Amino acid sequence: ASMEGKVALVTGGALGIGRATAIAFARNGARVVVADVLDEDGEQAVATIREAGGDAVYVHADVSEASQIEAMVGRAIEAF
Repeated sequence: ASMEGKVALVTGGALGIGRATAIAFARNGARVVVADVLDEDGEQAVATIREAGGDAVYVHADVSEASQIEAMVGRAIEAF
């Protein structure tokens, strides 16, 4: 199904299943926020999405911290 016009916020999006999920959402037309604490890997996931023509941003976020969740959502709103 097309995800054109949608924004996907993927926590744990730097590696593994999260990264694969972020890439799959982008392939289906979503703009993607990759959130993780693994900055270098997260930036690489975003680069992979952009190289394939997708739109994505990376946000450093530890989902065990409420203030970081708020910042993550704020960055998603700001970006998309």
